[in-house]
Amino acid sequence: MSRKRVVVITGLSGSGKSSAARALEDEGFFVVDNLPLALLPELLDLVNQGVRFTSEVAVVIDVRNRDFLAGFEATLQQVVAGGHTLEIYFFDASDEVLIRRYSETRRRHPLGTKDGVTGAIIQERQLLTRLRDLATEMIDTSLLTPHQLRARVVQIVHGQGGGLPLAVQLQSFGFRYGIPAASDMVMDVRFLPNPHFVPELQPLSGLDAPVSDFVLSQEGSQEFLRHFKGFLTFLLPQYQAEGKSYLTISIGCTGGRHRSVAIVEELKRWLAADNVTLQVSHRDIAKR
Repeated sequence: MSRKRVVVITGLSGSGKSSAARALEDEGFFVVDNLPLALLPELLDLVNQGVRFTSEVAVVIDVRNRDFLAGFEATLQQVVAGGHTLEIYFFDASDEVLIRRYSETRRRHPLGTKDGVTGAIIQERQLLTRLRDLATEMIDTSLLTPHQLRARVVQIVHGQGGGLPLAVQLQSFGFRYGIPAASDMVMDVRFLPNPHFVPELQPLSGLDAPVSDFVLSQEGSQEFLRHFKGFLTFLLPQYQAEGKSYLTISIGCTGGRHRSVAIVEELKRWLAADNVTLQVSHRDIAKR
């Protein structure tokens, strides 16, 4: 039997369990929401029947499924007896924060509102007392933003500095054809001398050594790259710390064929050694 890392996400309704589940899914976990707990061992056994999952599984289990509270300890013991690694993440928040979140979303509490949201929260805390005692991680989200919550979950799962690397899309483009719609950051390098006006360079692109040498040998290019690399050195870890998974950087010149391409290729060589996954494209390089 294939051994799995199993994370049970549970806790108070409105405390951020769904955000945590999305964070784990982004980190490569196979995630199931609102799974009847009795089915968890069967889910793990599916791997022996040819169903392929990742080695890491997360399930969200809470009071939406009332039956799980009756026999959850026996089921969790069965998971451990199967050789799997079990972790229980219990999410909580203050009553005031939970009440405010329900007020803002106008969602119905899963335990109903006969006694109001306050009464439902009190009842839910009582029902989850034993599961809280068994938790391997306690996460109070009262003061956390969604990005901070995600970062906290990733830190718990992978340790400090762990997690999947930031996915960086680096692309060149021509302002003549419009700024790429999905850009997170746009840099304009039209201030650099244009190889288009050098007859022997005009038919070439920034992928060709003569054009690249022409662009990168400019004093302005070196000064720009020094500042921009320093900026990215600061910025990329900040994005990762805030839980950002993807970053699209667009470098533009007039036609997207010479200067922007050469700069993107230089940034590609530099970023390739960083803790990112890198994808490079030249949107307008073939346009005349």
